[in-house]
Amino acid sequence: MRAILTKDYTFEAAQTLPSAPEGHKCRLMHGHSFKVEISVEGEVDPAIGWVYDHARISGAMKPLLDLLDHSYVNEIPGLENPTIENMCAWFWRHLEHQLPGLYEIVLHETPTARCRFRGF
Repeated sequence: MRAILTKDYTFEAAQTLPSAPEGHKCRLMHGHSFKVEISVEGEVDPAIGWVYDHARISGAMKPLLDLLDHSYVNEIPGLENPTIENMCAWFWRHLEHQLPGLYEIVLHETPTARCRFRGF
């Protein structure tokens, strides 16, 4: 049996979008209460009954969240233009080798705006 397991995390951060069109409000400093969903896919281990230990995902996410939370995201290497699309790719690059079966990353910047990313 295959299943997809998803774990959610939140962080607060400030950003500017320097590549947004001239005059666009997102070129100005602003912040978001981000929510990120990390999903892994795999076979359910019949002996344990799960695909993944949630703690494994949390362990991989902790250093990233420590770096992002209450930061100015643009100062983090690789996030100089921190659109949610670029941020999803950044998460993927940092997690793909630690979380075999990484399936999808969803990053919400507001309750109504999010990006789904399924790797390169």
